[in-house]
Amino acid sequence: MSRSSKKPPFVDPKLIKKVASSDGKNPIKTWSRASEISPEMVGFAFDVHNGKSFITVRVTEDMVGHRLGEFSPTRKFVKHGGKLQKEAATAAVKGKK
Repeated sequence: MSRSSKKPPFVDPKLIKKVASSDGKNPIKTWSRASEISPEMVGFAFDVHNGKSFITVRVTEDMVGHRLGEFSPTRKFVKHGGKLQKEAATAAVKGKK
């Protein structure tokens, strides 16, 4: 469900303060994945927490209006196939040599 059109976009006040005081050289560390990217944030780098570690996100003009959490995935994809797929892949690599 989207945010009501009567309300302004949500940006964490602490994050706005950090952007205003930052020089832009070091990434800004944040846990606020729900904050929307505003035009003032373009050009800055953010370390967005994904639940386990921080992922660096460089903000571009195309990202304005999206959330910071969209660019910091929380799940890691593990290949399908398991043991049999792994054996087939190693056999294919050995066959090419």
